[in-house]
Amino acid sequence: MQLHRLIPIVLALGLTGCQTATDGLSTTAAPAEITGPAAGAIAGDMAGRFAEQAGSTNTPIKLHKDTSEFSAALEAALKRWGFAIVIDDKSASATEGPKPVELAYSIAAVDGQLLAKLTTETMAIGRAYSVSNGVATPASPLSLMKRN
Repeated sequence: MQLHRLIPIVLALGLTGCQTATDGLSTTAAPAEITGPAAGAIAGDMAGRFAEQAGSTNTPIKLHKDTSEFSAALEAALKRWGFAIVIDDKSASATEGPKPVELAYSIAAVDGQLLAKLTTETMAIGRAYSVSNGVATPASPLSLMKRN
């Protein structure tokens, strides 16, 4: 292969891991196999760690719901920690007080474990979980990234 044809391919591969700022965060639905107690345990743990890092529960959370058990478990866990949940743009614009913080979440199966991640514009937290017999337990320390 000629060098001038190889350069665009190398550049494209190098940029595949880059992200650009957007107006909103994307939400990835939880895999269907995350159900019941495992979904509740992961959502509860991640909501607790999110509350510790967020510092204040006075700011409402804008959450994009899907039909997964993890989505429902995460919403319930955040409410238990005192967060008000805003689901759609109409209720977000009608809310008096602080502007809601958009919270995106994702769960991915990686090397036999589940990697859960919660992301806002200023923070991202993640943790790996082992799931055995429908029970999820943390398999890694909490990963935290804060942005200015």
